[in-house]
Amino acid sequence: MFKTLSTLIAGVNARSEDRVRDAFAIELIDQKIREAETSLKAAKATLASLIQRQRSEERQRDALKNRIKDMMTRAQDAMDQGRDDLATEAAHAVAQMENELTIRNETCDRLDQKVIRLRNSIEAGHRRIIDLKQGAIQARAVRREQAIQSKLNSTIGHTSNVEEAEELIGRVMGKDDPFEQSEILREIDRDLGHETLADRMSDQGFGKATRTTADDVLARLKSKKSV
Repeated sequence: MFKTLSTLIAGVNARSEDRVRDAFAIELIDQKIREAETSLKAAKATLASLIQRQRSEERQRDALKNRIKDMMTRAQDAMDQGRDDLATEAAHAVAQMENELTIRNETCDRLDQKVIRLRNSIEAGHRRIIDLKQGAIQARAVRREQAIQSKLNSTIGHTSNVEEAEELIGRVMGKDDPFEQSEILREIDRDLGHETLADRMSDQGFGKATRTTADDVLARLKSKKSV
């Protein structure tokens, strides 16, 4: 029983964490980018320190090489002039300096490798941060689009709103035309007062015409032409 409850609680916590991560995704992305930039800055500082040490070791190595070269020249001169004692002492000094030079060469080689590895890591991290920033821009655009779409759906996509709008349109479009209605009323009044009866009878040829027709206009035009 306890194991089942622990599993259920773990599931609820996981879902809650997912909801929080979804709600604050943009903020979390920005925070991760800031952390990555902080790490990159620290790596750059370490690289600068390594390069500074590397250059210092190279200067000391070059100076040691020059000392060895100078001592070898002096030892040769001492031997040429029969001063074997000084030549032997110079040889001991050269031997010690050459051993030191071997250690310094190994140190410079190790520093070279460290600088190369760290520089490559920094370049890769820099590219990844650029990609992250581009992704963050796209994520913000998607989030804005989602927010707009959600708002649009809640406004237009709501069934009651659509139905209410359709009903209002139907009511407006279904109303009678007041002008047409007034014309019909006038026709009804004329029929009740027998005003249209004379017109209908004159159209059938009974009695004098009550109104001018197109035939009347054409007849007048013909009579003028014949004159």
